[in-house]
Amino acid sequence: MPGKSLQRPPNLLFVLTDDQAQWAVGAYGNPDIHTPNMDRLAREGMRFTRAMTCPVCSPSRGMILTGRYPHQIGLDDYIGDEKDGLTPGVPTLAEVFKETGYVTALFGKWHLGMLPEHHPNQRGFDQFVGGRGGGFANRDPKLEVNDRVQQFSGFAIDILTEHAVQFMRQNRDKPFALFFHTREPHLPYLPVPEEAAKPYVGRRPKVPRMEGVPEERMEQEYRAYYTAITAVDIALGKLLNELETLGLADNTVVVFMGDNGYMIGQHGLETKGNAWQIIPQGSTVIGTRILGDPERRRPNMYDLSILVPLIIRWPGVVPAGSVCDELVVSTDLFPTFVQVLGEGKSRWHTEGQSLLPLLKGEKRAWRDTAFLLYDMHHGAVAHMRMARTNRWKLVLHLPEGGQHELYDLQNDPDEERNLYGNPSVRTVQEELTKRLKQWQKQVKDPLA
Repeated sequence: MPGKSLQRPPNLLFVLTDDQAQWAVGAYGNPDIHTPNMDRLAREGMRFTRAMTCPVCSPSRGMILTGRYPHQIGLDDYIGDEKDGLTPGVPTLAEVFKETGYVTALFGKWHLGMLPEHHPNQRGFDQFVGGRGGGFANRDPKLEVNDRVQQFSGFAIDILTEHAVQFMRQNRDKPFALFFHTREPHLPYLPVPEEAAKPYVGRRPKVPRMEGVPEERMEQEYRAYYTAITAVDIALGKLLNELETLGLADNTVVVFMGDNGYMIGQHGLETKGNAWQIIPQGSTVIGTRILGDPERRRPNMYDLSILVPLIIRWPGVVPAGSVCDELVVSTDLFPTFVQVLGEGKSRWHTEGQSLLPLLKGEKRAWRDTAFLLYDMHHGAVAHMRMARTNRWKLVLHLPEGGQHELYDLQNDPDEERNLYGNPSVRTVQEELTKRLKQWQKQVKDPLA
């Protein structure tokens, strides 16, 4: 096994947040947000700057847990129908850990199916406390404890943190894989524990300026979003401290990741790959003030929607304070842990590449192009296919006839100038189109 000699294989703590943009972490250069524990992980581990995934939650979560693309696991869009879910029989990361002798648990959001065959307890998790759907109440939530729904009192983030701490204590003498998947900072951002709001009292965060939307209104939105993220950061700090208290920190791989990117005002949009167009003064939906209009959508694969925070700490293996600029896709997590566990890759079909060489700082050839797809069915219909290099991004809207996109990320990092069809980039456009279509055939894309 990679790394230093240990009496047992490393534990895993996998923290996955919901709708946290890469730009919404202090370690990624945001001076307005308070994320000391996320920033600590970056100082002690490796921060990935080009980690990307499907721009909505269910497909992204499926990619992380299976190492496969959405169309290969029955998760084209977020799950809005109780009959939909992760294809039965597709191995999950939890099942890999369980087969190699780990105790496994998921605390928080699932959103990979509601039917009995989709239940986390049927997909490799020994323990489950959380919600199988898209979310649950921030305060006084009804949560499943394995297969029974219970009413809880208090903030959801605190309840789930306490369950995670108890799980670590109970299994301190066994190898464990703990998946802590928060509902924060998903809308509605609030309420969360009051402690999380204190860093923002009297502060005015930097916000995008939008015609028709008062700056104060935008600042209010950012403070609420940041507050929800700080609530996660506080929870993360408790989990990290517990690892220290139990003497497990040096033998635990900690993964911190967001499930997709996010926008609040950028490109005139709110949310992610199925974004709402922002309208003046906002509107009211499910009792929460929002900026966007859910009836006016902009399907997109902007970097803001696909780039996520990804930080991995593994003492003795991952150099502290390291940064990786390689093109990483969420399908890479599954094969990474297959290799960490010493399992043969041939046993598990995956579309990703193990990150272990990158984590160990080895100089090896890596992918020069990342590919993604997103088939949107809720709120609008869109079929997007993406090829992204360090400099260029091509997004095809299928079937042919849609408004394709091509961006020069080197000279236009905010993706404001669509160059598709411009004669000056004809060669790049043709080459990326060719490679994208080859990839579609390789992964058996139905629209290839």
